[in-house]
Amino acid sequence: MVRIGILGAAGYTGGELIRVLLGHPEAKIVFANSESNAGNPVSEVHEGLIGETDLCFTSEMPFDEVDVVFFCFGHGKSEQFLKEHEIPSNVKIIDLAQDFRIAGEHDFVYGLPETHRSTIKICQHLANPGCFATCIQLAMLPALKAGIISGDIHVNGITGSTGAGQKPGSTTHFSWRNDNISVYKTFTHQHLLEVNQTVQELCPGYAGRVLFIPQRGCFTRGIFVTAYAKCDLPLDEVQQVYEDYYKDAAFTHFVTKSPDMKQVVNTNKAVVYVEKYQDQLLMISCIDNLLKGAVGQAVQNMNLMFGLDERMGLNLKASAF
Repeated sequence: MVRIGILGAAGYTGGELIRVLLGHPEAKIVFANSESNAGNPVSEVHEGLIGETDLCFTSEMPFDEVDVVFFCFGHGKSEQFLKEHEIPSNVKIIDLAQDFRIAGEHDFVYGLPETHRSTIKICQHLANPGCFATCIQLAMLPALKAGIISGDIHVNGITGSTGAGQKPGSTTHFSWRNDNISVYKTFTHQHLLEVNQTVQELCPGYAGRVLFIPQRGCFTRGIFVTAYAKCDLPLDEVQQVYEDYYKDAAFTHFVTKSPDMKQVVNTNKAVVYVEKYQDQLLMISCIDNLLKGAVGQAVQNMNLMFGLDERMGLNLKASAF
């Protein structure tokens, strides 16, 4: 059994992580840390877990009793936490925030299995990709790797309200979000840093820009991304490039019919589709922002890090009906 500690366990990602791990045959949650909820049953905060567990939140952090710790902090807190606390060197860390996603003076491996599977398997510290970054990259990876697109890559993505976290805000309040759509962080979204990092890794010297317009959707979970760029290759050859790239991927599936987001919501799946219009290649991908975009991918990475079946604990049913 993999013994697990969770920090920041009271938020959306913490609750979703607990939900997934409770169904994982090789996972044991040793502690779920939350200072503000210490002593309270987990199911009082994450009410979807009523009857599933008698686990209680704790203020304790017994790192010597676990094999891996998941950081479910808000962005910017993970790096500070590691400066203030010592985690034993034998304990693996999976950080769901953005603190260590960009290469620098740290040993965190970027945890996108579709590009970094071999290094994920042997790493000690892992930076889980961002939700928008995951969806955008999965749309473009095969085309970038094969060098079949050029110029600026135009990206539009719409995300569910859970992507903004559990803390209430003016743009997450139901009465504002319902029956509404809005643009935010145009061309400046923080996930572009990791997207551009991957672009240069797969296609060094790529001269085009990734121009991203993120939108807030009037639904709770899911991300739907459309992207397009110049491509001179015929559609059937592009499709073959995508089929070959994803043929061994555990959760990313290339399809030849335009997808619906409901095919992936509540799962760790990503569905990818392409089509051509003259010299423009349209790339579509969709994921669940809390699963493949966060917790599901983190558990997928845990499986790889501990030599388990990559799909273990992630056989989840889509909310397609």
